[in-house]
Amino acid sequence: MASPETGVLAARARALAVLRIRSTALAVALLPAAVAVVLLAGRATGHLGAGTGWDLARWITGGLAVVSLLLAALVAVVVARARPALSPSVPISEKSAPDLYRLVRDLADRLEVPAPSAIALTPDCDSWLEDRTHRAHGPPRRSGGPAGGERRVPEAPVLVIGSPFLWWMRVAELRALLAPVVAGTGPSSHPDIAAARRFIRGLDAAVAVAARARRPVRDLPLRFVGRVARLLLRAGREHATIMERAVATAASERAQAVDYGLRIVAQEQVGLAYAGWDRLLTRVALPAWRMGRWPSRLDAGVVSALTELSRRDRLADGFASRLGERPACDLLEEPGAIDRAASLLAARLFHGGPAEPGPDWSPVGWNQYPEEVVDRKWRLEAARLHRVLDNLPASALPALPPASAAPAQEPASAAPPLSYARTAARTPGDRPAERPPADEPSLGPSAADRHDEPQPAPAPGPTLARVIDRLAQGESAGDLVAARLGAEVEREEREEAARQAAHGTSQQDAALGVAWGDGMAEGGLPLFPLQPPRTGRELLADHVTAMVCCAAVDTAGAAPGLDWLDGPALLVDGARRADLGRPVLSLVDDGDAEPLRGWLTTIGVRPEKPVRLV
Repeated sequence: MASPETGVLAARARALAVLRIRSTALAVALLPAAVAVVLLAGRATGHLGAGTGWDLARWITGGLAVVSLLLAALVAVVVARARPALSPSVPISEKSAPDLYRLVRDLADRLEVPAPSAIALTPDCDSWLEDRTHRAHGPPRRSGGPAGGERRVPEAPVLVIGSPFLWWMRVAELRALLAPVVAGTGPSSHPDIAAARRFIRGLDAAVAVAARARRPVRDLPLRFVGRVARLLLRAGREHATIMERAVATAASERAQAVDYGLRIVAQEQVGLAYAGWDRLLTRVALPAWRMGRWPSRLDAGVVSALTELSRRDRLADGFASRLGERPACDLLEEPGAIDRAASLLAARLFHGGPAEPGPDWSPVGWNQYPEEVVDRKWRLEAARLHRVLDNLPASALPALPPASAAPAQEPASAAPPLSYARTAARTPGDRPAERPPADEPSLGPSAADRHDEPQPAPAPGPTLARVIDRLAQGESAGDLVAARLGAEVEREEREEAARQAAHGTSQQDAALGVAWGDGMAEGGLPLFPLQPPRTGRELLADHVTAMVCCAAVDTAGAAPGLDWLDGPALLVDGARRADLGRPVLSLVDDGDAEPLRGWLTTIGVRPEKPVRLV
């Protein structure tokens, strides 16, 4: 077994290789200036000739020296001033988590490494050390210091902890999990390794600055800097990769003496936490984010989601028995406030919401989630579906069945078939009967005067039967509705993205203590979209499901509910009904309405009754 010192030596050797690349680039930039100095010194001392050729050589090398020095200064300034990208996180002060800071410092003392300078939480299932010693990431320099200004004291890296770990893991498990991460502060404090990391991070930030250059002429210097930075990154990529591997190896070897057996159990919890966190974000949080609401206790919801997962999955059986031990969130003074901040940051990262709460971006608690998110989501989607049906032209619809199209065989009191625009259905060659104005004589009896039966009543409100009848006409009807529905959703998403771009900026994030670095959030949010764009068929299935749920709530006494792993759920007699997906897909994909009608009959839903929309 290799000792930690072996890994540090290997990392230092690769760090020196990275620094040699930096020295080589500096030497190449200074070479024309050195040649020019030699020629000028030789002319002044008389060791070199004074002919025309020598004078021409001095002028050429002098010009090259000036150009190379200017370009080198440009690259150096951009690299030095570019802000390295930071992982968006919620800073945790020692005052708000004294027990957590005490745990980390005790762990560093046991590992005989420097303690991290600070702690931050991020809405992710991972933990790492992050160097934030760049001048742009620290507090501003105070005035009144020495003439040359105060020098920044080198600080240890910041410990970034995944916020789901604090709520799901126990204190002992968190300590065992953080041991290899905290052990990395030892190699990170080595001067050569720290210098090599700063050089690589500076080049990476310079590439991000150059990538934002859009003007072809004025941004030409930045494009040159970007090319040079990418060239240096390619030259040092292998050395930097092996250096980081050696640092991780050294940290792992050093941490083996601390809670090694418990760390194996903690690693199992990492995989479970990742699965629960992913389901919670994609199935529970994402529907709320799309409606302008953000769950304010996401980390607390992880515990409920993982408890439900352990109940359903036999492989996770027994994990819930750990909940009797002290959770790691007890190390925080105000876990609710920190959970709220982490939940807002998660919404910003994975959905792109505004940086601060507002009228169109408000928090929602888990108790209010079924009524304020699930029910409203269903009714919004049902309203969108009926709006799309209303806007479809009657000529684009498939012909109705003969039994429905023959008014002579229907009772006189029945209303005629309705089109998507809620008007009487007709063939393309028919023209509606127009009633003349009051001041003009009638040219003939109207359709209502020609029949003794009364005019049909106005079209009823939005009903599930209307949706089923139209989609049951064939696959072409479903294709048309799905295409229009996809276009409508895309338009609404574009409008929402424009509003978010106007309200949420990186300057607001910086004011809230969330730093991104150059190029991190310039391309727009979200940084990490949770789901790919849905197809038209998927959207149609979701909207038909929402319409069925609205009808079940309004006519069959069902209720909206929350499933911690699957998101919005329909509760019938207090139990979740998870068998709605197959009948809806039969209607949407094949135009077969019989499975759905049978399901509705079983539940007691009356599809002919109007439903309440938003």
